Amino acid sequence: MVRTAPTSLWRATSRCVIRPSSRLLFLRSQPQLRTFASEETPSTETTSSTETPSSTETAPSTETPPSTETSPSTETAPSTETTILPKLTPLTPSTTLDTPFNIFKRSITLSNATFESKYRPGRVVTVHGFLGKRRDKGSNLSFCDVQLNSPHHKTLQVVSSWEKEDSLEHAAHLKLKSIPAYSPVSIRGLLSEVGAAARGGEGEMQPGNNQDPSQDSVRDPSKLELKLSFVHCLNKFPKDIIVSKDAVWPPKSRHLQMRFDPLLYSRLLFRHDVMDFFQRQLRRNMFMEIETPMLFKSTPEGAREFLVPTRRKGFAYALPQSPQQYKQILMAGGIYRYFQFAKCFRDEDHRADRQPEFTQLDLEMAFATGQDVMHNMNMFVSALGKFMYKRYIPTMINGVRHPQLIEDEHAEPDGPRYDNFELRVKPIPYGEAMGRYGTDKPDLRAHLPEVSWLVKVDRWVSPEFKKMISTIENPLVEACKFRFQGSRQETAKFVNDFFDALPNTTHKLSGKSTPGIFIVDSSKPMQGLSALGWEAAPRFINYRSLGWDGCEDGDVIIVHAREWLPYQGGSTELGRIRKLMYDSAVEKGLLPRDDTFRFVWVTDFPLFTPNDDGPGQGGSAGFSSTHHPFTAPLTAEDVDLLRTNPQMAKANHYDLVLNGVEIGGGSQRIHVAEVQEFIMRDVLKMTDEGVGQFSHLLEALRAGCPPHAGFAIGFDRLVSMLCDVPSIRDVIAFPKNNKGEDQLVGSPSKTTLAQQKTYHLFTEPQPKETETASDD
Repeated sequence: MVRTAPTSLWRATSRCVIRPSSRLLFLRSQPQLRTFASEETPSTETTSSTETPSSTETAPSTETPPSTETSPSTETAPSTETTILPKLTPLTPSTTLDTPFNIFKRSITLSNATFESKYRPGRVVTVHGFLGKRRDKGSNLSFCDVQLNSPHHKTLQVVSSWEKEDSLEHAAHLKLKSIPAYSPVSIRGLLSEVGAAARGGEGEMQPGNNQDPSQDSVRDPSKLELKLSFVHCLNKFPKDIIVSKDAVWPPKSRHLQMRFDPLLYSRLLFRHDVMDFFQRQLRRNMFMEIETPMLFKSTPEGAREFLVPTRRKGFAYALPQSPQQYKQILMAGGIYRYFQFAKCFRDEDHRADRQPEFTQLDLEMAFATGQDVMHNMNMFVSALGKFMYKRYIPTMINGVRHPQLIEDEHAEPDGPRYDNFELRVKPIPYGEAMGRYGTDKPDLRAHLPEVSWLVKVDRWVSPEFKKMISTIENPLVEACKFRFQGSRQETAKFVNDFFDALPNTTHKLSGKSTPGIFIVDSSKPMQGLSALGWEAAPRFINYRSLGWDGCEDGDVIIVHAREWLPYQGGSTELGRIRKLMYDSAVEKGLLPRDDTFRFVWVTDFPLFTPNDDGPGQGGSAGFSSTHHPFTAPLTAEDVDLLRTNPQMAKANHYDLVLNGVEIGGGSQRIHVAEVQEFIMRDVLKMTDEGVGQFSHLLEALRAGCPPHAGFAIGFDRLVSMLCDVPSIRDVIAFPKNNKGEDQLVGSPSKTTLAQQKTYHLFTEPQPKETETASDD
């Protein structure tokens, strides 16, 4: 009797038959099918069903179905039956079975992975993850790690071994060897203690045992290994992408950097953790999370905006600089306490710590003052320190103090811990911060005896010296002092290198003054300070105050001049030099590194600041709001100054500074419409059109809006400070570069002619018709 081979038969050996239609595996003796693709023989062959299997039979396919159910055969051929075989092609990884489309089709019905909480020795589990590099220990034993699909990227060791050809283990082993490293896979196998599988199962529990799972302890994947029984490639990793331990990924490969740079991934996970912490804290304190619109209108708040064109000619949205006006309207709407993680957009000059779009933790409180907001923020900062202490360990990696989870398998639980984030220092008024530190963002780590405060010395130095360092007539002269570690020669070299490099940075000096630098040397006349004048030199040496402790050999004194003007802006030139030199000296090892987090409030800012190059509020008064035009004056006296001398008024505005970086700011708001309109119209001298742009806010304030105050944390900046990285780009998944470009996706992109027409972009104004001259 002769019959045609079943069309559903994919492949067969003397041990198994696989039928894809029913996805059943028959573990019984079957006629062996051979392939004749490369032989010049007839396309059929006669085989007896009772033929002894050949010792050189072909290896089974490395592709096995997810299910390993066994069932008795339903087709038993008589012993005298002959089968006519079709011509078959060799089943290798390069055949159509492993084409991208077939891999995709098989991955559509992806089996669920076993929860990590159910990992116990003796259990058969399915895991998903990325395949690591394979380590072959012979022809029948291989090891590899799988990076599990879990938030913390835990790894599980996979052991692949086989004893008999054509077995399921053999097929899985061949399949594993055909999958490129770093490919996503689905793997099934038996869990055991580490080393048990390689020892042939010694000490492992048998699957299907009746032990009460409630008596088993949940095991760490790093202490378990999986004996491979099935592996399925979900998408092959390409060979043209080279992965190495210290690879530097370009911005257009940000997705690869996320995956293969564990520090970047860890920072993004840390960012998520801190965001979750704040959400829980705020909800616990009765703050309501409310989303505000992204498509806003253009209003002169103080920064340049991004416009979004519309199909209505002449109309455009503006992306919000912050949710400031919406959250004030929420207070008028009766919302008790509000917060959100808001996306903000500002068309500012690009710097290392700025992005055109950024995230801020925004909050507002009704029936509250600035003191109430600061009190709540103190609680949140303190709780953040305790959160960091309990969950993270500072780990020094490549000079960066990286927060590492305590439960991380590589963490050292007995190592150093984060200090509590207590705001032990009372708030510093703006004028005091500028006078002591030369900046409204003081770094409290720079202190005596290594770094002094700024000291006014214009009464000490001679007029000749003032002319040497400045072209300003009768300038104000200030000095600060450093005490570096190391020899006098090392100090001199560092100072020279620092000032030589300064003109090539973004911190160039104005040119009106040149710093005078002195190194105290007792072996020289007047201890090396003779250029200051015979009266000034001993004063520098012997002067002592709260912020200046006298001079010693090797001390560096920097003297700088500026104009006699009230403090304005964020820093003076000497204040910037002081901060830059401190950071550079710490980096060079000339000053001790201080890894503590020093928070401080800076308060009592001027309500208005003389105009600079920024857009301001567009008024004609010659000055603009320091913070924004909705900031309330500090005291009742400051309210009266609005009518007489507004530039002397102080604001109820407060900034939170961490280690010399402003991480947040807020203010009490003007909640009375008449006062708000008075500031806009009569103080800032805004036009009727400018005031009209805020009509929606004025109407909300007019409707009985309660007193309210708020705050916003630059969340990207805070996370970058906690991660000890220099740029906020290091804690953002998809950052922009210094040109505002996202090189991964290629934005911004050029507009097409069709888009320009639809949105009325770049249209030339129509020329006005001119009257033709008459002939007479």
